[in-house]
Amino acid sequence: MSQSVSYTVDGDISVVTVNNPPVNALSHHVRQGLYDCFTAAAGDDTVATILICDGRTFIAGADITEFGKPPKPPHFSLPLNAIESMSKPVVAAIHGTALGGGLETALCCHYRVGVPSAKVGLPEVHLGLLPGAGGTQRLPRLIGARAAVEAIATGSHIDAATAHAAGVIDALVDEGDLLEGAKTFARKIVSEGATLRKVRDMKEKVTGVDPAIFETARATATKARRGFKAPLSCIACVEAACTLSFEEGMAFERQMFQELHDDIQSSAQQHIFFAERAASKVDDMPNDVELLDITRVGVIGAGTMGGGIAMNFANAGIPVTLLEMNQEVLDKGLGVVRSNYERTAKKGRLSDAQVEERMGLITATLNYEDLTDVDMIIEAVYENIDVKKEIFGKLDEVARAGCILATNTSTLDVDEIAAVTRRPEMVIGTHFFSPANVMKLLEIVRGEKT
Repeated sequence: MSQSVSYTVDGDISVVTVNNPPVNALSHHVRQGLYDCFTAAAGDDTVATILICDGRTFIAGADITEFGKPPKPPHFSLPLNAIESMSKPVVAAIHGTALGGGLETALCCHYRVGVPSAKVGLPEVHLGLLPGAGGTQRLPRLIGARAAVEAIATGSHIDAATAHAAGVIDALVDEGDLLEGAKTFARKIVSEGATLRKVRDMKEKVTGVDPAIFETARATATKARRGFKAPLSCIACVEAACTLSFEEGMAFERQMFQELHDDIQSSAQQHIFFAERAASKVDDMPNDVELLDITRVGVIGAGTMGGGIAMNFANAGIPVTLLEMNQEVLDKGLGVVRSNYERTAKKGRLSDAQVEERMGLITATLNYEDLTDVDMIIEAVYENIDVKKEIFGKLDEVARAGCILATNTSTLDVDEIAAVTRRPEMVIGTHFFSPANVMKLLEIVRGEKT
């Protein structure tokens, strides 16, 4: 047996447990361990087998440390086939997230239970890929073509309640009682004489599907993700699930996966994925550093940049106090923010209620005294060192102790700005890229005393 996968027997139920911290990724030793343990479970005299994971989550996907390296055996299909071909019911017990290969593993089980906080999904499209182990063929057989296209082509996560209603999860069990709940479920279906529900054999939801579903999905994806190949390939694979046999659909999925895998788009999207992860790690920052709570933010300047920064925080649900020196400029800035939100609503990306909710998080003011209770203040005025130093001198007088004072400057000396305050250790550069409410990139500049 693998060190990361164990096999135990509890009376009439066998349990296969994955323990590969931190997210139980499908490393080569996990794949081997799954195959070995299910091979062992196939030969015992138990009536059902539970697949469960230790730690904070179910199998959360592929092992990203193996990306771009020569593949290590066994191939993922080996354990999946071992699970699906079991002659007794296999129940996946899901907590945390079952993503990518994790959900594909669960779809090879005959039944799935989960806790209410669990989420499932097939997010490979964000890496320029598609689910390559049957996800595009099995998921439509459970939830139908329209829902499968939405889930796979967008890579969105599905919460447990929605997954339960759609049929991905067969039963919800109490938080903190997953294993016992899964055993109870397994014994119940065995006592009721339930058949082995192989998703691959389900045909009802992939038969007689309206082709317009796929045409509409392609038009939507072409508009929303212009130039990206993976969403269209995902749609094509779901369509294949509705027009071809399971075996033919799997072959088509493998072909589409390989084409995307070999394409430069996938390489680029994976580079971005790893770069974003690396950007969140500061080399000289201890792991035990205490984070400051940011519950309310102040932004100085209601121009294009300041308004965009305010939207950025409102989008995250953080209240913003937006300060300007002139009422006319302030009103104009708020008008631009509202028009940006309303334009997004017209595209169907926000509801009217969400527009009002986000506008309600932005409080306009002409008074520095209204910034006394915020946790962070970001200055976003034009690039003039004297103006910025004057602003930071005022902020030093009104901001509470412990408040972060940030400048959005792209070229000026953060240390020179910090020097006008009595708290240079709380001054930092936060260089947002325009439009700040859209661009993810944020350059953080530490001063000498930050």
